Amino acid sequence: MNRIFGSGKPKAPPPNLTDCIGTVDSRAESIDKKIARLDAELMKYKDQMKKMRDGPSKNMVKQKAMRVLKQKRMYEGQRDNLMQQSFNMEQANYTVQSLKDTKTTVDAMKVGLKDMKKAYKNVKIDKIENIQDQLEDMMEDADEIQEALGRSYGTPEIDDDDLEAELDALGDEFLMDDDSSYLDEASSAPSIPEGLPGEKSSRDGVLVDEFGLPQIPAT
Repeated sequence: MNRIFGSGKPKAPPPNLTDCIGTVDSRAESIDKKIARLDAELMKYKDQMKKMRDGPSKNMVKQKAMRVLKQKRMYEGQRDNLMQQSFNMEQANYTVQSLKDTKTTVDAMKVGLKDMKKAYKNVKIDKIENIQDQLEDMMEDADEIQEALGRSYGTPEIDDDDLEAELDALGDEFLMDDDSSYLDEASSAPSIPEGLPGEKSSRDGVLVDEFGLPQIPAT
């Protein structure tokens, strides 16, 4: 059948906003290049007009500049129109993409909710509460065991009044042990010699040597 009637042409994929935006942007860039060339031409005509005197030649150059300026304005209008089209398509594309992302998010939430329901079926609240009660009972039993192991036994009972009396007596014993007689002995010890060696000095009318000892009279 294909040999007789021929095969149909394959259908082209439908246009999408991303491709359309790229095409419009490339056209706008092409017009920008044309506008730049016209700007350079206008500057050339302007410089020529500055150097020329008024007359037919200057008017001819002026007419050329006016024609170039008119083309520039036309290209600028086309560029602005293309840029507005591109902006509108970008906004539409953003909205479409946002809706797609929203649908994807909703689908993912549905799948997550279904998984949560399956997992929740395997969880029994009564079993969890029973486990918690058992753990609490075991902790209380462990505390009782530790208290029983730390109990003291075989220690005689002692009255608190007796302990306070013994404590006061210990303070008196500490005061009695604080003997200061060694201070008296230190005060009665010979004083440190004063003066230079060989110098004679006296104490209570008795000559003493440099060590503070009484001198033996010479025979």
